Amino acid sequence: MKKEKINLEQVFEKFESQWDFKELNKEHDLDFMNRLSSKSKKKSYTFSFAIAASIAILIGFSLFYQPVEKQNDLQFASNETKRTDSIFTVLIENQLIVLKEKKSNENQKIVADALKQMKVLDADYEKIVVELQKNGESKQIIYALISNFQIRISFLQEVLKRIDENEKLNEELHEKTI
Repeated sequence: MKKEKINLEQVFEKFESQWDFKELNKEHDLDFMNRLSSKSKKKSYTFSFAIAASIAILIGFSLFYQPVEKQNDLQFASNETKRTDSIFTVLIENQLIVLKEKKSNENQKIVADALKQMKVLDADYEKIVVELQKNGESKQIIYALISNFQIRISFLQEVLKRIDENEKLNEELHEKTI
């Protein structure tokens, strides 16, 4: 320990004339704080740029993306068959929208099962359209097509009727318990 003390003392004596003993002014800490606060902080714009870039990409995608429209499956059919198809298709789509709007906790299972059954009926419709394209219009194919439409519409109407009955039953039960 004494040896270290001697070494340090020698170092201080050796550099004694070279020490800078300049005293700082009394307002040194204020000057330091002013300099520190005056330096403009570099703001990080990466998050803002990321959001802007994402928005630009989405806008660009929406402008240049043109969804592939479903080709008219009945391109080889007569105008009357095409018209019939479009009318029934609109009716079915409207019924599906109403069905999906009726979805709630009480009837969630009914709606899910109905949508599954509609997929099966839609697959049957697609098979009929393929037959129509292969073999052309015949009474049997047109009858099958119209039958499929009628079955789908009747099915959706029945499901909606059952949902309405369930909702009324639930309302009556709630009214009796109150």
